[in-house]
Amino acid sequence: MPLGTLDRTPPPFFRQGTSALTKLLVFSALAIFLMVADARLNVVQPLRAGIASALYPLQWLTQIPGDWSDHLSRRLESVQQAQSSAQSAQKLLQQLTQRAQQVELLQLENTRLRQLLDLREQITVDTQTAQVLYDAADPYTRKVVIDKGSVKGIVPGSPVIDELGVLGQVTRVYPLISEVTLLSDPDQVIPTLNTRNGLRALAFGSTSSQDEGMELRLMAANADVQVGDLLATSGVDAVYPPGLHVARVSKVDRRGNSIFASIALEPVARLSGALHVLVLQPLSAHLPPRPPSEGQTPNAAPSTGDRK
Repeated sequence: MPLGTLDRTPPPFFRQGTSALTKLLVFSALAIFLMVADARLNVVQPLRAGIASALYPLQWLTQIPGDWSDHLSRRLESVQQAQSSAQSAQKLLQQLTQRAQQVELLQLENTRLRQLLDLREQITVDTQTAQVLYDAADPYTRKVVIDKGSVKGIVPGSPVIDELGVLGQVTRVYPLISEVTLLSDPDQVIPTLNTRNGLRALAFGSTSSQDEGMELRLMAANADVQVGDLLATSGVDAVYPPGLHVARVSKVDRRGNSIFASIALEPVARLSGALHVLVLQPLSAHLPPRPPSEGQTPNAAPSTGDRK
C-alpha cells in the first residue's frame, strides 16, 4: 500500500471536542446568569415549582414509613402511660378504701367507747375496760376472750357489760386473759326484773345451737309479760348490780295445754359484735359479811369437844 494513502487523522475514540476549560467558563457564566436572573426576575420559579410538584408524590411515599413509625411509638407510649395511670389510680383507690374502712371502724369504736364511759359514770362498783380478742374455740359454748386477766385483778364471776347492757359473766381467769360466758349460753342464768311491772324472773340462755337469744322459764301462763318489755338485772344474786339492761321480750306463747308460758328474749347487748367491754367487780365484794347463826359468836373457833 502506498504511503500517500495512509490517513493521519486520530481515530474517533481519541477525538476531542470543546475543551474542559471552555465548558467550565460557559457553565459558570450560565450559572451566574441564572442566579442573578432568579434573584432579580424570579425566572426560575416556575421551573422550581414544576420540579417540586413532580417530586411531591415521591417525597410523600418516602415519608410514610417514618410517619407510621412515629405514630406507632406514640401509640405504644400512650398505652403504657394509660396502663401506668390506671394501675396508680387502682392502687390509690385501694388505699383510700382501706383508709375509709379504718375511719369507719375508728368512728364506731369511738362511739361505743363514749357510750361505755357515760355508762361507767353511772355504775357505783369498780370497773375495768377490756377489749374482746376473739371467740372461744369451743363450738358448743358461747364464750369470748378478753385481754384482761388475774394480773389486772379480774376474778371469776365478774359481770361483763357493753355500752348497751349485760354481755355475760367471767367464768375462767388466766394471768393475761379471761373467758366470758355470754348470756345466750345454755348454762348461763341471770335474775331479771321487768321494768314495766316489777315482775322478777330467771332468764336462761337458749338451748338452740343456732340461736343467740334467751328465754324465761317456769313463768305461769297468766304472767303479766308482754312483747317489748325490758328486763333489767334485779341485783338479788349478789353478782350483777341492779338496773343493768339484759333483754327485751320478743315472743310470748301461751299454750292452752300448758301451765307455763313460752317466752323468748332478745339480748340488748351485742353478743356477737362487741369490741370493748366493761368488767365490773362482783356485787358480793361490796356487801356486808353474813351475820353469824344463832348460838355462834363471830370469829369463834369451832368446838373440838371436851378434853379429859
